Amino acid sequence: MPIAAESHGLWGQSAPSAPTTAALATNLRVDVAVIGAGFTGLSAALHLAEAGSRVVVLDAEDIGFGGSGRNVGLVNAGLWVMPSAISKTLGPEYGERLLSILGDAPQEVYGLVSKHGMDCEAMHVGTLHCAVGDKGLRDIEARYSEWTARGAPVELLDQTAAARALGTNAYRGALLDKRAGTIQPLAYARGLGQAAIAAGATVYSNSPVQGCERDGSVWRLLTPGGSVTADWVIVATNAFSSGPFQMIRQALVRLPYFQCATEPLPEHLLKTIIPGRQGAWDTKDVLSSFRLDAAGRFIFGSVGALRAGGQQVHPDWARRAMAKLFPALAGIPFSHEWYGWIGMTDDALPRFFELGPQMVTFSGYNGRGIGPGTVFGRVLAQHVSRRSNDLLPLPVTHLSGVDWRQLKEFGYEAGAAAVHLVEARV
Repeated sequence: MPIAAESHGLWGQSAPSAPTTAALATNLRVDVAVIGAGFTGLSAALHLAEAGSRVVVLDAEDIGFGGSGRNVGLVNAGLWVMPSAISKTLGPEYGERLLSILGDAPQEVYGLVSKHGMDCEAMHVGTLHCAVGDKGLRDIEARYSEWTARGAPVELLDQTAAARALGTNAYRGALLDKRAGTIQPLAYARGLGQAAIAAGATVYSNSPVQGCERDGSVWRLLTPGGSVTADWVIVATNAFSSGPFQMIRQALVRLPYFQCATEPLPEHLLKTIIPGRQGAWDTKDVLSSFRLDAAGRFIFGSVGALRAGGQQVHPDWARRAMAKLFPALAGIPFSHEWYGWIGMTDDALPRFFELGPQMVTFSGYNGRGIGPGTVFGRVLAQHVSRRSNDLLPLPVTHLSGVDWRQLKEFGYEAGAAAVHLVEARV
């Protein structure tokens, strides 16, 4: 049976219920309209409401439906890109601002969780970037060197220490980032939604924006059941953008990513397999990620879409690869399988766009949705409230489509399936 497009797999089963919302069925006048009820949109709405703004969130589906609710749940600091490359690409002013804000992002995430009492399996215990072979070791050594030069609390684990932390001898070493951790992503999105509503924001689900027009100095957004007139619009739809905002989607190459989860592991296995409960991922081009949830389920993921032939190829590979890494897990079945989409940019850096007068968006998180989404939401709220660019960590970028986008997306999906068809068989 095909994986349903609305499936959130294990996250949908283990997350607390979403706050009660309904479709927009009236005409509203507000200060700020936020489109998209994911990490960015709900963080923006929460901070705006706390500052006293009248704010409405519109989502075509429900809270956390898109990339936020399908995230792996690693609350990472920084980006995939090396710190030195960020400053080189963006220049010292924006580069340092982005590095600072994203380096502190996990602390901000966990601070919000604590402040609002969110039930989302938050574990602020670090993450492990695992080195595959000599090339992978050189990569994490370079990252260690750059982050320690900036004073970040990271630790380089040799092969023995990595094996002890992970429960497998498969890696040459690992980079432990003590700033980071894990979270139940759909539960966190719902927690942000509940906090935003409690602060005074209103969230409307099943309310796709079908029309968007400028009316003098305000924006008018049209949904099937009503309209919202707002001074400012924050678009927070990223890789799931459609309708009047499909140009954001066309500026990204979407990368599919799937996850498979077991039932809770026996206690004796939990004593040796990632005993510190850090989230982990490796240095392969077609990377793998693995972690445990609060109940002790093992969650294994990689690049690929669970549709067509990929629905068999990828889980079959995951069973082989999981058993190769952790022989004690051989034969343990998966109880949940699901996938989503990551919005990628050509240089793996996020983008800030002005879509029109007083209409703004961040997009292109490149697989780092939780930390950047949370802090970018706050930054957008401050930008809208203060009418200033002073706090922006990125320059304004011209919005344009990606050349050969569909071919690149096909290449990602087909390439990952080809790798997983043959990998981990011996």
